[in-house]
Parts: sequence; structure tokens; C-alpha cells
Amino acid sequence: MNDRGTLEAFLAEAAGAAAARVVSDVQLTGGAIQDNRLLLVEFAGGVLAGRQELVLRRDAPSGVAVSHGKAEEFALLKTAFEAGVTVPEPLFLCLDKRLGRPFYIMRKVEGEARGHRLVREPAILGDGAAVAERLGEELGRIHGITPPRPDLDFLPLPEGSPALAAVAAYRAHLDALEWWDPALEWGLRWCELSAPPAGELVLVHQDFRTGNYMVDAGRLTAVLDWEFCAWGDPMSDLGWFCAKCWRFGRDELEAGGIGPREAFYRGYRRTSGREIDGEAVAYWEVMAHLRWAVIALQQGQRHASGVEESLDLALTGRRAETLAWDVLRLTPPARWSAAS
Repeated sequence: MNDRGTLEAFLAEAAGAAAARVVSDVQLTGGAIQDNRLLLVEFAGGVLAGRQELVLRRDAPSGVAVSHGKAEEFALLKTAFEAGVTVPEPLFLCLDKRLGRPFYIMRKVEGEARGHRLVREPAILGDGAAVAERLGEELGRIHGITPPRPDLDFLPLPEGSPALAAVAAYRAHLDALEWWDPALEWGLRWCELSAPPAGELVLVHQDFRTGNYMVDAGRLTAVLDWEFCAWGDPMSDLGWFCAKCWRFGRDELEAGGIGPREAFYRGYRRTSGREIDGEAVAYWEVMAHLRWAVIALQQGQRHASGVEESLDLALTGRRAETLAWDVLRLTPPARWSAAS
């Protein structure tokens, strides 16, 4: 990082230290819409006296329109931390542009997050059913956060059905991309006809899936990536986690590619005290494939526009074709009959 001195001055001031020295600064992989850096910092006094491993998190040069800014993400992480959710401890927020873009600092957490490794390497994941159950517990704690919350007043309350609002939003995103795909339009219409009624509102993570949590030797160490949170239907998070598109090829393990669905559900029931609506979860699994298809197209557009040239973003854009096929598979004519 070219502006290391500026960062050191901020860290010293935020931690109440006489000085802070960045011993090392390493770019972390992963996070298509985030710039994450691992910092080894030596503090002279203050609340973090000594050597600390920290993570600096800021937006990538281009992003997805629906993701929160760093101030909002920091507030969400703080709320989750205080609610007992297993997350990295949020430490300091910087909203000015001394490093080019707003950023925040959190503690480093040990573990592996890459989905393709978690579902294929038992030495990392350990007992997949136990991890799935623990993740259900964590999601139940997240869903214990409900409106109104003055600290989360930047989250708008949905008007009417969250499902119908999602359909309208995805249509708008496709229109903005000037992209028309008959399979995606088919799925959107099915979701419009099949939408569950508006009900209880809770804080939904909206990206709670394999790839966004960390496991270290079979132990869950952190739930990550809070930039998409909203007030919504609790079943939507369960559908996102269990959707085929987030099983990383382990389709027989319906809970995120790591364990049986019932283990995940069991943990969720334990901490949420909420019964699970299987039909609603199945609905949100269809919606998950539509949403991921829209995001994939948006990521591809970031590359195609020239704003952020990236082979990874370009390849992500190609995933929309497979996701469209999954939408068709999940909405056969028999399901249309039930919806109409």
C-alpha cells in the first residue's frame, strides 16, 4: 500500500496509541466486490498494545449497486457482534478518503472460507453435519435482530411482500443491463405468481452461504460479508444457503454442500424458536438462482464496461447461463399449475 504512513497515523489515533507501525500488508484473495488486506501492526500503547493481526476492508474500484457502503456494513457487523453472532470483531471505521475509499478495520479470524475447499477437504471442514447445525444456530441469532432498530435506520422497511419486491428489483436490474433471457423471465414470472404473503420481518443476511463463513479444523470461526443485509423474510436466507448453486458440486448435501438439510434446520430451530416453512424455503431457492444470475451478469458487466478488467469477473458473467437452466429445472409446468 503506497499510503502506509497515512494508514499508520489513522490506526494510532483510533487505538489511542503513541504510534502504530504496519509491519506487513498483504492483499487477501476472494471477495469480488471487496478489497481486503491483511495487516500485521505493531502498536505502541493504546487499546491494542503490541502486535496485532487485523483486516482492512474497503470497496473494490467498482461494485454491485445493491451492496451497502462501509459505514452501513460496519454498523451491521457491530450489531451482529453484539447479538452474539460469530463474526470478526469490528474495531475502527474511517469514512474519509485518506486511503482513496472509506474502509474499516476488524480483527483477523483464522480459518478457510473458500467453498470448493470446504466441501472437498474433510481435514478442514471436519464433521460437516455439525458445522451445518452450528450455521443454523448462527442464522437463528441473526434473525433474532428485528426492526425497529435506530442503529440500522439506513435499512428501509419493505412495503408489501419482500418476494414481490425482489421480483421487481431483479427485473429492474436486467432492464438496466439491457439483458433479456427467456429462462430468467420465465422464472421471474413464476416467482411473481407463487410469492408467499408478506409476514414477519427480520434482519436477513442475504449472502449466508458456503464461501461466506470460515472454518478452522472443523470449528466455525466467523460469518462473513454483511454488505447485502436487509429487513426481509427469514425463509429467504434458508433458501439461499440450501440452493443448489451454492453447494459447490456436492448436490447430495443440501445444506450448503457440507451436510444434510435437517442438521441445518435443527440448529436454526434451536436458536430462532421459529418453525420452518418448507414450501417457502423451496420458493426462495428458485429466487436464489435468479438473484445469483442477476449478480453474475452485473459482475460480468463490470469487466465488459472496462471499469475493472478481470478474468474472474468475466467468467462469473458466464455463470448466468447455467443458473438459467437451474431456474427452468426448478419451475417445471407442474409447479406452474400449483402456482396459478
